[in-house]
Formats: sequence, structure tokens, C-alpha cells
Amino acid sequence: MPRFLITYHGASGPPPTPEAREQMMSAFMAWAGSVGDGMVDPGAPLGPARTVSSSGVSDDRASEIGGYTVIDAASMDDAVAAVQSHPFVSRGGTLQVSESVAP
Repeated sequence: MPRFLITYHGASGPPPTPEAREQMMSAFMAWAGSVGDGMVDPGAPLGPARTVSSSGVSDDRASEIGGYTVIDAASMDDAVAAVQSHPFVSRGGTLQVSESVAP
């Protein structure tokens, strides 16, 4: 079964209150449960990043990824369908779905 990397972009960080953070985590856990056996790695939020290239190292905020999740799905369409109900989207964020091409 194909494997997909879901990366999180945009939206603000965690809510400021413990109650709001708990609601956010509960919504995420409900979504993760809806993925069922396809959940490979629920992932984690990510902090600041640096880009390394032949030109050197830079702090690249434009392409910053806020977090990730890894799922298995029968197809790209199925993976996209699985993330359409993700609570991150309802908070104003976007999710990028990338298929792994590893054998």
C-alpha cells in the first residue's frame, strides 16, 4: 500500500489556554482514529528550520513546515480524502499530501 507524508503549513501555533490545547488535541486524536490502520506515524509539531544547500545555510521561513503525519492509503485520492476532515484545515492551515516513491 502506498505511503504518504502529510505536511502542515500555515495556521497559528497551539492555542494559548490549556483548555483550547486539550480541545485541539482531542480533535486531532479523533481524526487520527478515523484513519484507522492507515495511521503509520501521527507525527509531531516542528519548530524552526534551516535550509542547507550548496550555497550554504539559511533560515527559510517561506517554506517552513509546522508538522507532519505519515499514513498509508490505497491511492493519492484516498489519502487526500483522509485528510480533508483534518482539524488543522478548519483552523486555517493547509495540508500537503506527498506520495513516497520508495520501493
